[in-house]
Order: sequence, then structure tokens, then C-alpha cells
Amino acid sequence: MRVLVAIEPVDFRRGVDGLAQQCRAALAENPFSGTVFVFRNRQRTAVKLLVYDGQGFWLCHKRLSQGRFRWWPTASEAAAPLRAHELQVLLCAGDASATQAAPEWRKVGT
Repeated sequence: MRVLVAIEPVDFRRGVDGLAQQCRAALAENPFSGTVFVFRNRQRTAVKLLVYDGQGFWLCHKRLSQGRFRWWPTASEAAAPLRAHELQVLLCAGDASATQAAPEWRKVGT
């Protein structure tokens, strides 16, 4: 599954339609592609995930009860890709860049 993290914070008053428009305008991505889009607020206390599953949109919101998301990707582009295990670490308010995961699966040569 493709995961894209928006580098810049967004207005968290936005719902599904507003975030889908953010995908189109700021990220230059199709919100109907099945990609998981990850957004954060300015204070780094909350994240929203937007994904289209073929029938409709899922919008998930996580707000930390204390503290902030310490790590957020940086890039010269509007969005940065993450792997699934890195997203899981990010959602637990950890440093996804410090994960020591096994390399991605690759086809074995014949």
C-alpha cells in the first residue's frame, strides 16, 4: 500500500472533501487512488489519515493526550513516501527514520 505524508501542516477543520482537495491541489495526487494520505496539525499534536477504499473515503483522526509527534519527514517535495512499518511507528509518536526493519521484499532471481 502506498503511503504519502504531507510535509506542511493543514487546517484540521477540514473534513474528507477539504483533505481530498488538498491532495489534488498541494500534493498533486489523486485522492481516489487508494493511497493513504497522512496530514498533521500545526502543533504536531494530531494526525489525520485519508484513504479511498473503492466504495468511499475513510478519515481517521488521532490526537495525542499528551506530548507531540517528535518526528515528521522533511523533503523538498510537498509529500514524502513512507513504508507501512514507518507509518505504524509515526502513529505511535515515534521516530520512523530510526526503524531497523528488514529490507522490502524483492523477487528472487532465476
